[in-house]
Amino acid sequence: MRLLLIPVILTVIAISGCVSDQVIPLDSVEITNYEGEQLTPITSIRDVSIAGPQNISISEYRLEVIGLVNEPKSYTYDEVLSNQKYSKVVTINCVLGWSSKNLWEGVLVKDVIGDVSSEANTVIFHAHDGYTTSHPLDYIRDNNILLAYKVNNVTLTPKLGYPFMLVAEEKWGYKWIKWITKIELSNDPDYRGYWEQRGYSIEGDIDGSFYG
Repeated sequence: MRLLLIPVILTVIAISGCVSDQVIPLDSVEITNYEGEQLTPITSIRDVSIAGPQNISISEYRLEVIGLVNEPKSYTYDEVLSNQKYSKVVTINCVLGWSSKNLWEGVLVKDVIGDVSSEANTVIFHAHDGYTTSHPLDYIRDNNILLAYKVNNVTLTPKLGYPFMLVAEEKWGYKWIKWITKIELSNDPDYRGYWEQRGYSIEGDIDGSFYG
């Protein structure tokens, strides 16, 4: 997968011959093609969550980083996005048979969690609706896994996991957790999340069976 650095761009608005330091946001425009690759429309990304789309108040939102970390953290939405942003094209494959190839933009999970205990080997993700899943810490680090806030240049909607969705490349869709509110560092590689408790594979590798 290509990992691209997103440059920081200072936007200025000319008003009556003067320059204002206020940035006026405009609606995002979905892109359908990126560097010659055809992207799937975001309307094709289905909601198969356990409790339907979640509506999160961004003014009250906090992303907690807990467990085997040197210092627990509690970030606002803007604080998460103060990290360097990256983008990459990744396909999500659902166990129900559909797939969607999209351009994802976000921050690296490893940048958000920072320094962790030498005992940590597993990253457990918690969602607003009670859903959980996990990934090996090495997988998160070695693959530059994104905590996405945009897809196809459009900010995530409640249906798509706003404010943050995990881009778990090369993993089945049930490992792509949405509405993330907590990231927990653990030393339990056998942790079983919502679907893993119901017989789904802990690894969730796309080139293997998702069950068992």
